[in-house]
Amino acid sequence: MSAVSDAGAPEVGHLPPIPAYTQARPNRPIGVGLLAFLIGLIGILLLLAGGLFLIQYYTGNLLPTDLLIVHSVSAVGAALLVLLGAVLLALATALWRQEVWALYTTIGVSFAGLAFLFFTDSITYLFLILLAVFVYLLIVRRHFY
Repeated sequence: MSAVSDAGAPEVGHLPPIPAYTQARPNRPIGVGLLAFLIGLIGILLLLAGGLFLIQYYTGNLLPTDLLIVHSVSAVGAALLVLLGAVLLALATALWRQEVWALYTTIGVSFAGLAFLFFTDSITYLFLILLAVFVYLLIVRRHFY
């Protein structure tokens, strides 16, 4: 409540409440941003490959065959490519937003890839890249909420 003093200036009895600050979002590590970008790029490529093939499959010769990314796949396989591309785009978006489920999904997929490559005796550069991604995501997991 304000009251008027002898000089005519209003007096303020109290200050407005201090706004409650929410917990600050952790900064996105550069590797997580790069990984989200690469996963999103692969998702767009798969979505485009499956979509172009389905357009060509169901409309005949509407598109030139030079535009097709994949040539020898069935309609079901192309639909699965579209679905996988959409899932990868969702995963990339969630990684960019630093959501925990995306972190654990990416860790799980990289671990599954590591296990597959290890048990098939395919210790190559791909194995080392997946190992680096796996370890890196375990290190930066505190940046996710």
